[in-house]
Amino acid sequence: MTNSRARETTEAIERLYISMRHLFYRGFFKPGGVSGESIRSLLKTINPEIYGTMSIPSKVELDGLMYVLDRLPEGIEECAFIHLTSDEGFDKGSFEPIVPKKRRRNCYRIDEHQMNIEVLLGRSEIYDILTHLTFLFIEADKVRDLAFIQDENWKPTRAFKIIEEVVKGEKKFSRREKEVALIHLSSLIGRTFDETLKAYNTFGDDENPDRLFKIIYNLAKVSLEDAKQTREREIHFSAILKERVGHHYFGEKWANKVKEVLFENNLHMRPLHIISANMHSVKNMLYANDALKKKDHKEVDYKLYGEISDKKELRDKVSKYALDEGMIYINDKSGSNIDVQIIDLSKTNLKNTPFHDIKFGGDDVIMVFDYAFGEQAYEIMDELLRPYEHKGEVYMMKVKSVSIMGKAGILAGGKGDIMIPTSHIFEGTADNYPFENALKLEDFHDDELKAFEGPMITVLGTSLQNRDILSYFMNTSWKAIGLEMEGAHYQKAIQVASKIRHHITPDLFVMYAYYASDNPLETGSTLSSGGLGLTGVKPTYLITLRILEKILQSGKKEVSAKK
Repeated sequence: MTNSRARETTEAIERLYISMRHLFYRGFFKPGGVSGESIRSLLKTINPEIYGTMSIPSKVELDGLMYVLDRLPEGIEECAFIHLTSDEGFDKGSFEPIVPKKRRRNCYRIDEHQMNIEVLLGRSEIYDILTHLTFLFIEADKVRDLAFIQDENWKPTRAFKIIEEVVKGEKKFSRREKEVALIHLSSLIGRTFDETLKAYNTFGDDENPDRLFKIIYNLAKVSLEDAKQTREREIHFSAILKERVGHHYFGEKWANKVKEVLFENNLHMRPLHIISANMHSVKNMLYANDALKKKDHKEVDYKLYGEISDKKELRDKVSKYALDEGMIYINDKSGSNIDVQIIDLSKTNLKNTPFHDIKFGGDDVIMVFDYAFGEQAYEIMDELLRPYEHKGEVYMMKVKSVSIMGKAGILAGGKGDIMIPTSHIFEGTADNYPFENALKLEDFHDDELKAFEGPMITVLGTSLQNRDILSYFMNTSWKAIGLEMEGAHYQKAIQVASKIRHHITPDLFVMYAYYASDNPLETGSTLSSGGLGLTGVKPTYLITLRILEKILQSGKKEVSAKK
């Protein structure tokens, strides 16, 4: 049964992406029309774990709603018209950018009914936004059907009238009256009072305590206008966006800037180690002890890294010290949303770091760049590894290693555990990328953390996975240990550059490691249940420690060989 359901899910995911791609090139669609219904039907067939009770008509999915609204612009539930655009100069006007809480993208409220969302990261971002919007429309129509009597007049229920009273704010509610309104809200959305109260506190803040009421009210209102055809919902894709997607427009600008900075600082002919990671762990391991006047101990001080993560003043001190010591920071202006740090190891003092025992003597350079998103990973890595032309001369990138560290969904363990991939399998295709990982399972023996080694699935979207397909990948001969969104795209670019186009040496070594941000098979541990917080500190820094050890040991070996 599970295998049959997994096949059904795989087919639905493939069809969903083909449909979304078709609608993108068509230029627009109506969520309440035939195309919109088709996408909804496919999403319901998949029934992803992250969207919880989406398929239950009498229950509104609150965790999934929070997850989606954190990644979409505030106020989107009020808008009937959503336009996906490229960077088209809206910031030059008087529009205030709206940046979602959990996604670095600029959005603009054009008027009362229209929201524009800038898409800079390629197709994966488009699919991600459309999937979240489809979930939002499913929930909106569900709320509408629960809030109004479905006849020709669409008469509001008593519960909805009370919700409307709270939203309009014409009357001041006492605490008891607010609790009564919450009871009516919980009855409407099919949740217990306890669940609704918890969601009310999670969604709201001091400035906007009644946000949950407003979201539910506006979802129903916009959906009702669509059903009555007074204002039909529409999603549009701009002509500029259609023109730029897939053509490496932002990736090329980003890579050229990085190479220009390497050239300006006379680092372009040095051995280069590329690390895709966060913007703090490499910097902290190399500079934090000196910056904060801490003496290095034999054991890595994970507690210190947790404190830095928690306190802005400590983070600022480390950043200032690192820049004073020669670290170069590139604040990305290309539109790729990927900042860069460049560290010249020949100028870096390792005595007061966890690496003091490694007799490093090379002149290698480390380049750390922030996380890419899905297919964007291929674009930026492909462009970065290309030769650089300067004043008529062509320079090959002297890449010695590429390391990818990041968060992933784990299948075999729990939150905070570590995954060491041996291959990447691209979901929905026959593409697979086996490789020799310089990081091994034995590098991660630890009393507190578990580590797993094996194939990993590069998924088309983290929000599309369900229990059946994940169980299939884990329990059959695939024996997959986790899922993420960039691995196959990075590896494809590395293999093309090193083995086919010969842009870089085939002798480079690669390191991949991920720590578990969630377990999509475990109830209460999916992405919609919230982030890792300080639980993520130890696995993040343990992976960083091992990557930097291998990089520095490669420099040590070269020195020995020269002698």
